[in-house]
Amino acid sequence: MESKNFSQLKAIYVNCTLKKSPTESHTDKLMEISKNIMKKEGVEVDEVRLIDHDVASGVYPDMTEHGWDKDEWPAISKRVMEADILIVGTPIWLGEKSSEAQKLIERLYALSGQTNEKGQYSFYGKVGGCVITGNEDGVKHCAMGILYSLQHVGYSIPPQADSGWIGEVGPGPSYGDNEWKGEKLEKPVGKDSDFTNRNTTFMTYNLMHLAAMLKANGGYPKHGNSREDWDDGERWEFENPEYR
Repeated sequence: MESKNFSQLKAIYVNCTLKKSPTESHTDKLMEISKNIMKKEGVEVDEVRLIDHDVASGVYPDMTEHGWDKDEWPAISKRVMEADILIVGTPIWLGEKSSEAQKLIERLYALSGQTNEKGQYSFYGKVGGCVITGNEDGVKHCAMGILYSLQHVGYSIPPQADSGWIGEVGPGPSYGDNEWKGEKLEKPVGKDSDFTNRNTTFMTYNLMHLAAMLKANGGYPKHGNSREDWDDGERWEFENPEYR
């Protein structure tokens, strides 16, 4: 069996549940499957439950410079920038990602104008994916918005970069539940879903493979994508039709 060395990688999981710790998070239970795979493969894993932190709303790197008394995002963003892989976890509410997930995306967007040592946008060379749970339709819808947002700010998205579990549509047990409204369940809900387990495993390995390839090659070449070079007048093979 082909083996890979992922020990040079670092991943951060940001759980955007609406439940503060230590309240049980179903999203965290599904993320745990992915985290365990990465840890067994030697990846350094960091994790944040966003709602446990006083993160201001806004689209600037530090909102205390824009009227807020407190903002813990600058410290969290440092951990995000140190990671090669970002996995966004969110429950589904009314068919959409959580408000905490939207806040995370807006704060990532606040950093998207910064550049790396090549003059590229700062998330170039980093890889993103998402994990979604709920009791209603919307896994693909939420993944679509999250993955679009991540690639827009500069993250690279590998194949099969999302996993999720929704169970039966309507009220009922959530992922990982052993009991529901006093009813003892035979086994934790969703744990034996081959579809979810396969997708979560594929997502995790695809994130590691792409991150390892990018890291081994020093990220993306700066040819044709350096904001710094563009601002200095470089246009590569671009030709403005106005000047033909």
